[in-house]
Amino acid sequence: MTNIVLNVAVLVVLLAVSWPVLRRLRGWPVVWTVVHLCVLTAVFDTLMIAADLYVFDPSKILGIYVVGAPLEDFAYAIAAAVGMPVLWTLLGRRRRAAATDPVDGPSSGAGDGTAGEGAG
Repeated sequence: MTNIVLNVAVLVVLLAVSWPVLRRLRGWPVVWTVVHLCVLTAVFDTLMIAADLYVFDPSKILGIYVVGAPLEDFAYAIAAAVGMPVLWTLLGRRRRAAATDPVDGPSSGAGDGTAGEGAG
């Protein structure tokens, strides 16, 4: 399996799983983040490849380079730019839900004698 096939598969799954949250987020900040991370990837991957920090197996990549970085490396920047806001949103909802549960009133402690505790 080549890197591009793996990258496309991971991005498709990520977008499919993230779509319910992504469609509620503002689009431009996510797009702007993708652009910035792709520019940084082009610059720093080129530098790291030039410094011989890592080498790509030519049989596993397409051979298309942006500046000096293989096209496949940009999938990681896109995945991070899409995945992190989704995680941030989901984890923020959980934190808010956990913070509001104890102060929901009588319905949160129904029947156990704890309703209203901590309200005063």
